[in-house]
Amino acid sequence: MVKPELLSPAGSVAAMKAAVSAGADAVYMGGSRFGARAYADNPNDAGLIDALHYCHFHGRRLYLTVNTLVKEKEINDLYDFVRPLYEEGLDAVIVQDYGVIAFIRENFPGLDIHASTQIASAGFYGARMLKEIGVSRVILPRELSLSEIKNVNMRGGLETEVFVHGALCYGYSGQCLFSSMLGGRSGNRGRCAQVCRLCFEGGHLLNLKDLNTLSILPEIIETGVFSLKIEGRMKSPVYTAGVTAVYRKYIDAYLEKGAEGYRVSSYDRHVLGTLFDRGGTTEGYFKKHNGKDMVFKGEKPAQRAVDEAVVEKLKEKYINEPLKRPVTVRLSLRLGRPAEMELCSGKIKTSVIGDMVEAARERPLTEDDVREKACSFGESSFSPETVSIEMDPEIFLPVSSLKNLRRTATGKLEREMLNGYKRTYF
Repeated sequence: MVKPELLSPAGSVAAMKAAVSAGADAVYMGGSRFGARAYADNPNDAGLIDALHYCHFHGRRLYLTVNTLVKEKEINDLYDFVRPLYEEGLDAVIVQDYGVIAFIRENFPGLDIHASTQIASAGFYGARMLKEIGVSRVILPRELSLSEIKNVNMRGGLETEVFVHGALCYGYSGQCLFSSMLGGRSGNRGRCAQVCRLCFEGGHLLNLKDLNTLSILPEIIETGVFSLKIEGRMKSPVYTAGVTAVYRKYIDAYLEKGAEGYRVSSYDRHVLGTLFDRGGTTEGYFKKHNGKDMVFKGEKPAQRAVDEAVVEKLKEKYINEPLKRPVTVRLSLRLGRPAEMELCSGKIKTSVIGDMVEAARERPLTEDDVREKACSFGESSFSPETVSIEMDPEIFLPVSSLKNLRRTATGKLEREMLNGYKRTYF
């Protein structure tokens, strides 16, 4: 069985980092324009490139949301928006506009295109058509059943992605005009006012409970779906970290133990409940066509009860501590030769040469000195996993030389890691 991708929301740089720390394989993120969450804390263009670098540094993927309907006069702006990210190795764009699909294919060859759920492609014929026009993945509507999803996976011929947690729309995604009709804010331009969440005469008649699929996650994975998506670009980094961590745990548990050994703890259900509760949860349409129990009709609590101990634990584990990438270090200090440091992370190895190692006139260098000054990577994004030091006795090298050697080596390794993702635009 193919290990499914865990895809998490990133409505801000902080949420993106939280998702990566909590185990997301990929994040989806918008920028200053063209995204369907115009009111999220989206980064500016430079910040978006930094976010892409951060994901690639940690071996994860970033998908850019270009999922609004684009006007003809905005096409040049779209080109200027996407090109720098394309050159830096953007992994994919999420698109709902067929014109934008054609534009991306023509102007940015090799860039994966994911058809947004707003395209409303709900069957294998639609998936095949999308593949023919250059789409690599279809994000299926939330309204499909397990058997319908399996049918698309078997016969559609391209990657599929499904939502497994988060908000549900009362209407079909991308087909609802309620917000634009009532308040002049179009969801297809990234400005949905979520009018369906309001209380109408008779209660919250259109306010659906949130999706939670932990109990049926094995069945979803067994349909052959490629990516499991968490909704929530408008939510906090704590929410992103917590939900990502829980789904990471249970995806891995299922892959290790299978369906027979799959059990969801009451504590993890509690974690999800304390992070967000719109009035209960539902398993959505995976195993039923419709149901009144999907709708929350009661009175919303004035203040949602939050387990602060859970929140603090998530902050401590995934947010407060910066994520480091493990690295293997080899340092050579031989008398009369330049100092040399070799770093290895994953499949990438690099080495740098430093200042000449001299004979000690007074106090010689000790191995503890070298470990402290050259091999403690506190200021960098790396964490030494193993350290090997080869050094002659009675030698000397200034502390500044050791620190410069470390900074030069880590800088070179990071550049080489990111250069592997870059494209040349012709």
